[in-house]
Amino acid sequence: MGDETVNGVRWPFWTISVVALIWNVMGAINFFVQLNPEVRAAYRESEQAIIEGRPGWATAAFALAVLGGTVGCVLLLLRKSLASYVFIASMVGVVVTMIHTLGATVELGIGEIIGIVLMPLVVAAFLIWYAKRAENKGWIG
Repeated sequence: MGDETVNGVRWPFWTISVVALIWNVMGAINFFVQLNPEVRAAYRESEQAIIEGRPGWATAAFALAVLGGTVGCVLLLLRKSLASYVFIASMVGVVVTMIHTLGATVELGIGEIIGIVLMPLVVAAFLIWYAKRAENKGWIG
């Protein structure tokens, strides 16, 4: 099974790209869901405080992070080298969003730190690395 390819690219590339797309689509859905005050009411108090205290620049960064990540994954699946640059823009959005989140006067638990702060940073950094690796291997171009 390790030798099976689709369009000359082995299956792990497609698997990683699809899982990353699902991750980013979930982030995009979360972004749009947060725009609904009724849905926000069901969030934990700490999350509500972060969302309701988020200035426009941090909201724009959040949109760049999740929408950029989604577009980057689509470009990765289309095997376009532009994906790495879109992932870099997405990472900028993640970092700016995290600056606001960490600067908010809200107590974050370990689960929130991992889920809201660390995971997006790790995934964004991984996607930049992976897109560059895919380009170097000739999987995208």
